[in-house]
Amino acid sequence: MTPVKKTGIVKDPIYLEHKPGYLHWESPQRLEVLYEMLTEKDMAEKFETIAPRKATREEIELIHEHRYYDYVASTAGKSRFSLDSDTQTSELSFEAALFAAGGLLVGVDKIMAGELVNVFGLVRPPGHHAEAGQGMGFCLFNNVAIAAAYAIKRYGLSRVLIVDWDLHHGNGTQHSFYRDRRVLYFSTHQYPYYPGTGAFGEVGEGEGKGFTVNIPLSMGHGDAEYYKIFKKVLVPIALEYKPEMVMVSAGFDTYFKDPLGGMEVTSAGYATMAQVILDIAEACSDKKLLITLEGGYNLGGLRDGARSVIKQLMGENAADPELLGRDLDGIGKTADYTIDRAIGIQKEYWKCFS
Repeated sequence: MTPVKKTGIVKDPIYLEHKPGYLHWESPQRLEVLYEMLTEKDMAEKFETIAPRKATREEIELIHEHRYYDYVASTAGKSRFSLDSDTQTSELSFEAALFAAGGLLVGVDKIMAGELVNVFGLVRPPGHHAEAGQGMGFCLFNNVAIAAAYAIKRYGLSRVLIVDWDLHHGNGTQHSFYRDRRVLYFSTHQYPYYPGTGAFGEVGEGEGKGFTVNIPLSMGHGDAEYYKIFKKVLVPIALEYKPEMVMVSAGFDTYFKDPLGGMEVTSAGYATMAQVILDIAEACSDKKLLITLEGGYNLGGLRDGARSVIKQLMGENAADPELLGRDLDGIGKTADYTIDRAIGIQKEYWKCFS
């Protein structure tokens, strides 16, 4: 009897057609190495391949301005166009961006229908920097934000957790829900660094006050520090919030050899973070978990980090056994100040810290 696959992977050749330029960091090679990894013996046939669809204008405009959609659409067929100094498009970039967002929407549908437990969207262009009316930071449309807004509108969800572990703060995702308590945004990121947002005091406004949690980090943090932050800050808040679906912006630019980063995370560290999030999803949302690819520019680190996360999603333990279950007081001590500072701010909004 063929075992039932619980993990889906969104993949498609269209994502390779976004070509922002020769030697650009966000190159098609990033997905080429990931798609090749999926064919290797330890990965092949263990997951369900998900074919994406195009997101509609209406779905993109759940997050983005009407005029901005038209602006990105106007780049179709042009060999090169700059949305900002870091963000270029090619002939099929608009098409790829529609499929990137749409691929996550198919993932949401499959999870909500009970066809799959979790989904990892290996898509590009990435999304978490894209603002309502501006593409930036290699991002055209904000894939994870569109997916969260879609889950709320299509399925009536009222509590979605987005965890962003990319090296860079997801300014676009934060701003999309800054006044909306239906999405809890939690971000760990190198700070101060691009794009300059994500300070401790950015906690949301109006109805969304307290539903943005930023953990700005200095350089040099690794597996133990991230695990400790997740266990001491993310887990208590998430268990109190009780999300109906969990989403992750998974950047692998915190890898210890990443050329754009200054962190020390290993492939086992990514699996360890994934396990913490899997535990949250199991406790709160009947395991509903959607992950999307963001950054990661060391191709070996991207490949190995994504592999370890996918293995964790499939129930094959790739996490660091020496971290899981350890006494938190004995590890990651360089993150203690940051943890204390974050809890000091968040205790105003979350009973778990009172």
